[in-house]
Amino acid sequence: MSDNTDPVLARLTSLHPRLMDLSLDRLRGLLAKLGNPERRLPPVIHVAGTNGKGSTCAFLRAIGEAAGWRVHVFTSPHLVRFNERFRLAGRIVSDDVLTATMAHIEAVNANEPITLFEVITAAAFHMFAQVPAELCVLEVGLGGRGDATNIVPPPAATAIASISLDHKELLGDTLSVIAGEKAGIMKAGVPVATGAQPPAVTGVLLDHAGRVGAPGHFRGRDWFIEPLGSGFRYRDRFGSLTLPPPGLSGLHQMDNAGIAIAALRASGLPVPEPAFATGIAAAEWPARLQRLRGRLAALLPADWELWLDGGHNPGAGEALADHLRGWGDRPVHVIAGLNQAKDGAGFLRPVVPYATTLWAIREESQHAAMAVADVIAASGGIARPGPTLMEALRQLPRNPSPARVLICGSLYLAGEVLKADGVT
Repeated sequence: MSDNTDPVLARLTSLHPRLMDLSLDRLRGLLAKLGNPERRLPPVIHVAGTNGKGSTCAFLRAIGEAAGWRVHVFTSPHLVRFNERFRLAGRIVSDDVLTATMAHIEAVNANEPITLFEVITAAAFHMFAQVPAELCVLEVGLGGRGDATNIVPPPAATAIASISLDHKELLGDTLSVIAGEKAGIMKAGVPVATGAQPPAVTGVLLDHAGRVGAPGHFRGRDWFIEPLGSGFRYRDRFGSLTLPPPGLSGLHQMDNAGIAIAALRASGLPVPEPAFATGIAAAEWPARLQRLRGRLAALLPADWELWLDGGHNPGAGEALADHLRGWGDRPVHVIAGLNQAKDGAGFLRPVVPYATTLWAIREESQHAAMAVADVIAASGGIARPGPTLMEALRQLPRNPSPARVLICGSLYLAGEVLKADGVT
């Protein structure tokens, strides 16, 4: 992000309303002043969920680009640079375009109360409406029903990735209530694709889809995945696809890939069949079981692997544990830096049994970082104090056999790790 944008963001942040409401009236007013760009977007696929929605967006983009399409993508949060939130026709937005857009929106808003995410969403719509594309992928920021992205006219399809407990203070403290919020992106006559969900969540989603008249495409009922020796087979009423391993690591990524395929096939958009295999294999998304090979990896023995994952809630911990179960061929050293607002114990509980050693860290530059002592407590007293990433890496036992190191626990930590590894 350009230095010229920082003061604009600071001024816009200061306009946050003192009293929050769940309506979208503020954003409607701003978009009207901008000429309603949300009504001039290419076909939209709107993606919600607790875990996996960013990966689902990555698969959607990769499949679209494999089809030869220009794809706009709006995601959050960013990891290293603010610009990452916006892809214009496949490219991360330039500093010049973003700076000009934010300055224009600030002027049009004219000091009216507004939230920063509403401003950012308006910026995405404003930029996307000006650049031709064949597909627009929108990731929900928080929840679904009251999220700023939910102001778009009926999309081509909606998608709901794995739902678990997170943001309980805002969305509710049960899976059923949270699922109801996520289901709020469903629209009458718009197909909705969902992946593997807990039974309580599936019931809520099925009920909501029936009430609003959204044709449901549910895993295990309408579409199916079968792991193969190499890759997997996807099947629905349109036929079957034999697909390569997903470009994103982790067993859970087959589910996210399946959601993307189901949403695109249900949408009726003309995706050439070969684009599914090409896109699934080519998908990239940082800090989702990402292998690091830069400056940090160079600090470890040559036959060691360094991995990074930004998962931070109980559902993400379960997904990580499923993957770690397959890493039994060598020791796994887990370095965890948590977010103080998250359920750290719920995240670590499924991970701990697969950790040869567990280290608690807190990076000074990490936003909302949990204290090292609290990370240790969340681990049930098992973790050792790093207390920083560099010190933890130096203390890892250098056994003669190869090992893996997994840094995890927070997307904010992931951003700092990527910077330290050399990503700009």
